[in-house]
Amino acid sequence: MGISSVGLGSGVLTSDLIDKLAGAERAPTEARLDSQESGVNAELSMFGLIQSAVTDLRLPSRTLSNPDLFESKSITSGNSAFSGVVDSSSASTGSYQLEVTALAVSQTLTTKNLLNDSDTTALGTGSLSITVGSTTVNVSIDGTNNTLDGIAAAINDESSLGVTASVLNTGSGYKLVLNSDETGIANEIEIAVTDTGDANDTDENGLSRLSYTAGALNLDPSQAAVDAAFELNGVPITRSSNTIDDVISGVTLSLTGTNEGAPSSLVVASDTTEIVDKVKEFIEKFNALQTLINDNSNFDPTGASENGALLGDATTRTMMAQVRRVLGAQVEGLENANVRGVAEVGISTDYKTGLLQFNESIFTSKLASDPKDVAALFGEQGRVSDSQVKFETASVNTKPGTYAINITTAATRAEISGTVSLAAATTIDANNDNFTLSVDGVTSGEITLDVASYTQEELVVELQTKINQDATLAAAGKTVTVSLDGSNQIVINSNNYGSSSKVELTAVDTNTAAQLGLSIGVGTDGVNVEGTINGVAATGSGQVLTAAIGDDSEGIRITVDGSATGDRGTVTYIEGVAEKFVDLITRFVTTDGALASKTERLNSELLLIAEERADLNTRIESLTARLARQFTAADIIISQLNSTADFVKQQLDALAGTGSD
Repeated sequence: MGISSVGLGSGVLTSDLIDKLAGAERAPTEARLDSQESGVNAELSMFGLIQSAVTDLRLPSRTLSNPDLFESKSITSGNSAFSGVVDSSSASTGSYQLEVTALAVSQTLTTKNLLNDSDTTALGTGSLSITVGSTTVNVSIDGTNNTLDGIAAAINDESSLGVTASVLNTGSGYKLVLNSDETGIANEIEIAVTDTGDANDTDENGLSRLSYTAGALNLDPSQAAVDAAFELNGVPITRSSNTIDDVISGVTLSLTGTNEGAPSSLVVASDTTEIVDKVKEFIEKFNALQTLINDNSNFDPTGASENGALLGDATTRTMMAQVRRVLGAQVEGLENANVRGVAEVGISTDYKTGLLQFNESIFTSKLASDPKDVAALFGEQGRVSDSQVKFETASVNTKPGTYAINITTAATRAEISGTVSLAAATTIDANNDNFTLSVDGVTSGEITLDVASYTQEELVVELQTKINQDATLAAAGKTVTVSLDGSNQIVINSNNYGSSSKVELTAVDTNTAAQLGLSIGVGTDGVNVEGTINGVAATGSGQVLTAAIGDDSEGIRITVDGSATGDRGTVTYIEGVAEKFVDLITRFVTTDGALASKTERLNSELLLIAEERADLNTRIESLTARLARQFTAADIIISQLNSTADFVKQQLDALAGTGSD
């Protein structure tokens, strides 16, 4: 018998009554579970918002922790005659006075006489040896290309030459025009002609009419090559180009006009605007997180409204306590600096709300007076006490602190030395001008010195120049320094330091050993720097010393210059507020961090609630089935009693009828 048939016998113990009894049993537990589930889901949603706000804070923290931000520089020009582009990493702040008196101009040469056509009249045959700067190209001219059009095309086919040729129709006739692609006197065009047509290479007939060399200037210089000329802080300077990157370190100048007689300023300054914007962004994201927590941590003692979802929450309380400690602490390593904490640069906390406030004028003032300290306040920074030691980098394992440096072996470069003291003058000829050498394992091509007589200093320059110009060595980035020792003997050093630094002479000319003292052989290899950081043996590679793994200084890398051994001062690693924020936020959001752990706990609570719901359903189903069985049994009894009552009534009614007769 189903539940729907319960009560048919009695009309009292119905299925509706079972449902009401089951519902009464379910209601309090279900209400409790609904309330718990609603609360947990609200917390989950809230912690999703918190995780998003925390993650949003990490990006401006990471930006502020980057030391390059505080190296940002801008450049302004006081005159339209020039402008500049600044490389923040290498430029220094400063103010300059610039007066441009001439712009660099490229040379233009044209043929003197007009021709009636550009594609028919032959100019002659032979070859053109065209030189621009250090590049010389030979252009063959024969019966197939000896017209103006043909010669222009032949020159333009030589893409490496740096000359553009064209044919100009003046309206009265045609001219060949040659224009140097680069500006300046160094890029003037020189043309030596071999005229096979009339065998005269310098007259103004045949192909030699294109000659432009000393003694045979047969082309018109319609535009002379001019170097850029300017004065920087009163110092006269010339350059072949109007784009100049080797006058002010880290600044590329562009000259576009002249301002002769009216020097104007060029100012390189710290770009405070970008830095201030990033600080404001950091404060904005921090305040968004704090506001979210404030708005959901409210408490109503009257009970008139619901308390905030985060009221009394240990996770957010612990998380923000750690954040406050970072913000309020003095940065380790800046104890004796002019800036030690964020309060000193205009960042304060509203004690009522916990929100950050920013005084921009205080910040910009501190940034101007103590830029290095402000940079360290936010990001990571390494400081060394020895001017010949350079801090390179640290790692996530490096602990802030000051660590002693002690050098037991200074790094050296490989060298090979001559055995002959040079005379005041040395002649290089066909018997001592060639040699090959290997630098750091890379073997050069044949190196040829220019035949000439050299002073000691000139020969050193010639050797170093020709070695460093070798294509094989240059392609591998290998260079040397050539010098003379105290006995005027040649010394060749690899410019690489450490055990990979090697120099070997692999071939020499007939008289090289006797006259220059350079013989085939292996030089002395370089050695790596050796020493300790924080009293623990560090690893040396070239001039770079890396702190030991497992030590507090782990991850510190320094470059040690010079030959001094023993105590080399200290290296201090500073981890600023923004850098600490990045580390702190990363710990919060990792898979085993506070926010992830909280989310995991809340999800576990939802699973427990779901299990309780399943248990409740099972219990109610069991209760319903039991009541149905009990009601059915009672209903059967009632039905039987009703049947008996009906039978008795019938019998009584029958007896009563019999008695009346």
